[in-house]
Amino acid sequence: MSDSVYKVIELVGTSATSWEEAAKNAVETAGKSLHNLRVAEIQKLDMKVEDNKVVAFRAKVSLSFKYKT
Repeated sequence: MSDSVYKVIELVGTSATSWEEAAKNAVETAGKSLHNLRVAEIQKLDMKVEDNKVVAFRAKVSLSFKYKT
């Protein structure tokens, strides 16, 4: 088995409908330009509030990907 190296980045995804959709948006958007995605970990969930109403869900995600050797 060869040694591997992974990079971990933080992303914030948003959605008007749910935290799950916000996290999914972050990972799928990153996947358009990054390859070998491995693990996504939710770090924080919050909501954007305007006029006393929730207008967006946000998910802070740590995402790892493998460096190509």
